[in-house]
Amino acid sequence: MSEHLLEVNQLKTHFKTETGQVTAVDGISFHIDEGETLGVVGESGCGKSVTSESILRLLNERKGNTTYEGEINYRGKDLLNVSMKEMRKIRGNEISMIFQDAMSSLNPVYTVGNQIMETIILHQNLSKKEAEQKAIDMLALTGIPSPEKRIHEYPHELSGGMKQRVMIAQALSCRPNLLIADEPTTALDVTIQSQILDLMEDLKKEYDMGIMFITHDLGVVAEICTRVIVMYLGQIVEEATVKDLFDQPLHPYTKGLIKSIPQLDGERKKDLFVIKGKVPTLNDVPKGCRFASRCSFSTDKCVEEEPPTFEHTPEHKVKCWHYKEILEKEGADFGKERTTTASH
Repeated sequence: MSEHLLEVNQLKTHFKTETGQVTAVDGISFHIDEGETLGVVGESGCGKSVTSESILRLLNERKGNTTYEGEINYRGKDLLNVSMKEMRKIRGNEISMIFQDAMSSLNPVYTVGNQIMETIILHQNLSKKEAEQKAIDMLALTGIPSPEKRIHEYPHELSGGMKQRVMIAQALSCRPNLLIADEPTTALDVTIQSQILDLMEDLKKEYDMGIMFITHDLGVVAEICTRVIVMYLGQIVEEATVKDLFDQPLHPYTKGLIKSIPQLDGERKKDLFVIKGKVPTLNDVPKGCRFASRCSFSTDKCVEEEPPTFEHTPEHKVKCWHYKEILEKEGADFGKERTTTASH
């Protein structure tokens, strides 16, 4: 039995397309413990959301359009081998998800109260009256004013921040053991974003749940996460504690992401750092290191051979042939200057 709340081992997620099979998630392994927040970062299209949807098996598996390899062990149970009936009992109850866009995730023809109550009635076996009271309590917990009034309103009557709070209330209504948050603060202003992050942190402590926090915002990662995995083109290229990632990033891609963070005390007329090139397509995955075509340290070995995952320390792993040479060349203090704007 796994000692972790969730343990993913060599997960691969394949999609059948008109041009053939593509592998959106390719051999990733990681774990999440109770009471910790794991950050998942990377550019759009790197496989972050597909990873989260694979955990809950939300992708279309009919007619073999989506197939999986590997293991997703949740409390000793491999979710890839359980029946869909059992998965439906787990979804929203033991493992919940806050989706990326609250605007499109809430059903416009049902009140927000009905949408929260649906989850409660399904998993908690409460009466409609009891479910309504719990929905009110959950909305109040997320800081929505006049929750007894709001449960009768429709999504279009709420602001973006309130919609996001409704999504959180719905996801937490059954007190899950694991919460997957897929860019929950996207498109929200910074004030509301801060309130949402504080709320999630408070609820994590209250419920002692694990959180998988998917984002492209390294500032948010520095603020709320315990550990981080960095993804690129369907693979994990670096895994570390938050402190290690910002103090001593090892992968050239991670270094590029950190260099891209705008600095308040930087030169106003200086251009922001940009990682040159573009991400290859899943139909044309490079033979060797997937970042080689964009990496200034790339050699023939990088182009020809895929690097294994090296263990720099037990808590810091990297998928790069030349990380030691780069570390010696650039020094261990690379990331320390960046923590002035993204301190943990």
